[in-house]
Amino acid sequence: MPQLSDFDEHFVHQIPEPLGVVGIEHPHWRESYFFVTHGPAPDSDVVVVAMATYPPRGMLDALVLGRVGDELVFRHYQRPAGRDPHSSTVGPVSVVVEEPFRRVRVLVDGADGFDAEMTFEARTAAYALRRGRLRDDSGGLLWDQSHMIQSGTFNGTYSNGKAGGSVDGWLGQRDHSWGVRDHGRIPMWTWLAIQLPDGMLGIWHWELADGAHVFTDGCWAPAGGGDPVPVLSFDHDLHWTDDAGAPVSYGPDGSAVSGLAGTVSCALADGSTLTVRGAGRWCAPYRPFYGGGQHLLAVETDDGRRGMAVYEVTGRHHHRFFPEPLGTDSAP
Repeated sequence: MPQLSDFDEHFVHQIPEPLGVVGIEHPHWRESYFFVTHGPAPDSDVVVVAMATYPPRGMLDALVLGRVGDELVFRHYQRPAGRDPHSSTVGPVSVVVEEPFRRVRVLVDGADGFDAEMTFEARTAAYALRRGRLRDDSGGLLWDQSHMIQSGTFNGTYSNGKAGGSVDGWLGQRDHSWGVRDHGRIPMWTWLAIQLPDGMLGIWHWELADGAHVFTDGCWAPAGGGDPVPVLSFDHDLHWTDDAGAPVSYGPDGSAVSGLAGTVSCALADGSTLTVRGAGRWCAPYRPFYGGGQHLLAVETDDGRRGMAVYEVTGRHHHRFFPEPLGTDSAP
């Protein structure tokens, strides 16, 4: 007998099944929210909140990550879906969409030592990435997702009990994605959220272990809500760095890595090109669960604009970033 939820009473179905049954039967089917905000300097604090629902598993989870002072923050929460798989509250974490594509509140109630009350206000239009897919060598599905990105300005406060402050005026980005993503078996993806004074450059790019390009999408989204300009192509020359800022190999576990630096470039649908140089350090390493993680970088474009960016580089096996294949255990 199928499990019904309270949302099954509403006009929201798109396949002839209850909402707990997704279109692709896969244990790694998920729908998730993601928010990141950061201050205006390379050593600024960073707050990351993510939430996901996993209908095939009958559960939801939430992650609170980031950097407050010199402390890296990691919190993970779960709850069973039961008859309420659609309420966006997991433990102390809540996401409240107050106005679609305009304003979202993100709350962490502090019960576990981290407290945040932040509001995302859109500064660019939302951009829908096209659906992307990846299979392994035997044909098994690794990734099949749709994805939305949007830049915003945050307001509110955060604290880890010892340090914290205001996020008023901080820039950042939010994502909303849905579909299959088996993170622990992905060769490599890089996700860039580059915040410049006049807009955002957002890119999602996937490669195989040998560097062959699988998927590239993203946009230049001007501040003020003008039409996003799609990214047509993307290249990167990024490398891990150690405490002194020198290039270093990721090795078996990334323990020698402190940061990320290098250059990325893209061509846009309006005929323009953009090159971005940057350097920064960890704000949310994924070890021991996954390879890589997120870094906060100070960036400068080839036409002289300066800003801040979060670069995510993650995966398990890639000739440049993860030359020693990492494990494939599932994790949050």
